[in-house]
Amino acid sequence: MEIELAAKRLAELGHTTRLEIFRYLVRGGRQGVPVGEIQSELGIPGSTLSHHISRLVAVGLVLQRREGRTLYCVPQYQELDGLIDFLKDECCINENK
Repeated sequence: MEIELAAKRLAELGHTTRLEIFRYLVRGGRQGVPVGEIQSELGIPGSTLSHHISRLVAVGLVLQRREGRTLYCVPQYQELDGLIDFLKDECCINENK
């Protein structure tokens, strides 16, 4: 992973509300979570939630899928794993010596 992408992803997760949303999505599983459920469970106003989700989508940590009238947010576990591996590889390099 390039350092610029890692920095962008970490910056988005560095915001309290976005981190809370992402954690909720990760716990929700690979099938995704309806936006309405996120809103009601976390108590985030609709326009604010939309803004934060769009930021997570922009950096590739979340995808959105529409089924009928329901919009689902799906966490991208592979991208999360890549970010974690990047941190471990870059930050713990001296530990492996």
